[in-house]
Amino acid sequence: MKQEAKDFAVKAHYGQTRKNSDAAYSTHPIRVAERLEREGYSDELVCAGYLHDVVEDTPYEMEDIESMFDSNVARLVAAHTEDKSKSWQERKQHTIDTVKFADKEVKYLIVADKLDNLLGLEQDLQKMGDAIWKHFNAGFDKQKWYNEAIASNMYDGIADADIPGYFCEYAETVERVFGTDKG
Repeated sequence: MKQEAKDFAVKAHYGQTRKNSDAAYSTHPIRVAERLEREGYSDELVCAGYLHDVVEDTPYEMEDIESMFDSNVARLVAAHTEDKSKSWQERKQHTIDTVKFADKEVKYLIVADKLDNLLGLEQDLQKMGDAIWKHFNAGFDKQKWYNEAIASNMYDGIADADIPGYFCEYAETVERVFGTDKG
């Protein structure tokens, strides 16, 4: 099932590239899924890692995910799919609320995704400097608010023994990119 999810994500995102790069977009969901797999998470969660942007960024719909995989994979993907008809602020607040109140699998998926995005942004900042912010729907201050809110809410409801190491990596990356001496 994991290979099918990877193949489907590569096909669905074919021709798309990462922001500020000519790298194939599919490199992102592959890294997210690989991070989840390294943590030893379920096949369903790893599949959701591969598929997490398919409904949001391609013509495929949630029904396609559910029919090709299963209802749990579809549930995980749906929990992390933004409603693009809403404003940036509304979408990001919804993700923050989801991170705060969702079950741990959904949190694992969202933080793995946000960490990969933020590590890419950090590399782009090193190459391009602050000019990078013009490529975003929201600039430095809003991105700082969003990422800091994810970091401060991701631990809610998770036992210490269930917190993966990459949560700490995310918090550290947020501090490096958006620390108090910046902005």
